[in-house]
Amino acid sequence: MQRRFRSSFFCVLLSLCIWASAGAQTSASTAGPGLKPILNYISTAWDTLTRSMTDCQTIVDPKIATQSVLYLPREFPEPPSVQALSSKCSVRVEPLPAEIHKLGEITTGNIEPPGLLYLPNKYVVPGGRFNEMYGWDSYFIVRGLLRSGRVELARGMVDNFFFEIEHYGAMLNANRTYYLTRSQPPFLSSMFVDVYHASRGPNGPEDKAWLERAYTDLNKDYEMWTRDPHLAGQTGLSRYYDFGDGPPQEAVKDETGFYRKVAQYLFFHPEQADSYVVPTNSSTNPDIAGAAYTLEVCDAQTTMEHPQCEKAKQFKLNEDYYKGDRSMRESGFDVSFRFGPFGSATHHFAPVCLNSLLYKTEKDMEQISTWLGHIDHAKRWAQRAESRKKLITQYFWNTKDGLFYDFNFTTNQISTYKYATTFYPLWAGLATKEQAQAVVGNLKVLERPGGVPMSLDDTGAQWDLPYGWGCIEMLVIDGLRRYGYNNDADRVSYEFLSTVASNFRRDGNIREKYNVVTRSSEAHVELGYEMNVVGFGWTNAAFLELLHDLPKPMADKLEEEQNQPLSAMK
Repeated sequence: MQRRFRSSFFCVLLSLCIWASAGAQTSASTAGPGLKPILNYISTAWDTLTRSMTDCQTIVDPKIATQSVLYLPREFPEPPSVQALSSKCSVRVEPLPAEIHKLGEITTGNIEPPGLLYLPNKYVVPGGRFNEMYGWDSYFIVRGLLRSGRVELARGMVDNFFFEIEHYGAMLNANRTYYLTRSQPPFLSSMFVDVYHASRGPNGPEDKAWLERAYTDLNKDYEMWTRDPHLAGQTGLSRYYDFGDGPPQEAVKDETGFYRKVAQYLFFHPEQADSYVVPTNSSTNPDIAGAAYTLEVCDAQTTMEHPQCEKAKQFKLNEDYYKGDRSMRESGFDVSFRFGPFGSATHHFAPVCLNSLLYKTEKDMEQISTWLGHIDHAKRWAQRAESRKKLITQYFWNTKDGLFYDFNFTTNQISTYKYATTFYPLWAGLATKEQAQAVVGNLKVLERPGGVPMSLDDTGAQWDLPYGWGCIEMLVIDGLRRYGYNNDADRVSYEFLSTVASNFRRDGNIREKYNVVTRSSEAHVELGYEMNVVGFGWTNAAFLELLHDLPKPMADKLEEEQNQPLSAMK
């Protein structure tokens, strides 16, 4: 990875971020607090967002109001900490109804009431609303923890994911029973490699036992993505796919009115509906699920005194829609129109993000095999990575546009939906120099005053324009730096850091997403999950990581900016 030398201008001391420089303080340090308040907030937030099976509040699920239940793996003896939790918190402790060897083996609807799945170590949640450990959020959180010197906490989270693979069949969306049908983007090998480096230090001894456990569990998780039903047709690539059917429990309980909005939108946009909307009295389409929705269509030209309305129609969304909806949630990008309206066709696509992550996994497994001295295994992983790299270019690369797109393997067509995941191949290091140059040439098409938004389409969904997310800003900027585009990386970093810091000054919080067009934390999400949760794990991590790599003059400028009156800032 090509990087220019960066002055180290902050470090971690007793878990507090303290400003320093090479022998001289900046002029901003005497003018006002600068960035110190937000850095202290982030440092404190790691503890605020930490959950443990010894804490009564960890078991509570704000998404589904029900009795608190903690589920143990079927074959797992009840730990003393759980026994204490049970008596102290009046929490029911139950074994799962069966042993789980792989994802999809258990019907989650039969687990009543839904509850938390046991994990042995402390973990950091994304935001204050959540009490469970999430799959892809944790990669970015781990990077933030490592940047803050919290290595043991980060390592415990990686071990929690190994526990999930060993006892729940895969790295889960999160450790709740209703997530036992799906995973999330496979960042686990990246988490492990980063924590392994941090645990060893520059010259520390190799931890062979941990390497062996990692190899076994990562291989098991990888195999889930590389066999049916996670295969994307005959492409040789992979797709997102949730093993469950019908509307997911947490969405029905937590996202009030979401599916009604979906049904209404698809009813009025039949050209996009793809048969997802089915009349309840249809005898030709029995493949329907979920609640029925009633819609009365009135003529907008008539007066209120004499409305002319069609007879009320009742309809449902079919199973294929819900399979796409569930698979979209596995992708982490919930909700976007990238895979059709509301992500309804997610399971019909080979996505560039997922396959870039699997390439990265293959390269990480090559490295782990080398550390273990398994040279033959390392060669096989290298061959797998090279094969996937060729397929990614074959199916995802559009030479004319200079962008990586997703591929719909059911229609055999490459997408034209411009999305920030076009930078994933740069982050993973699989793009050629020519491809990277072309993608970076398109940066100006995506970039906005506050950073890089997810797409160019303002659909009303939170994973589209105008929203930028710290996790994706990190991946975009990592990709730029990996290929030597440091000036672009510095500029985008500054835009996003300034947006986060300025909004922190206004309301004292760090949010999960930002409007990078208006540079605000105001979220007017119309379709899907409407909140802008405070906390927030991956934004905290992005702030630390982007600030760490920012050249000192730009860091000084950012700090000076935070000492100006808010009215004077852009």
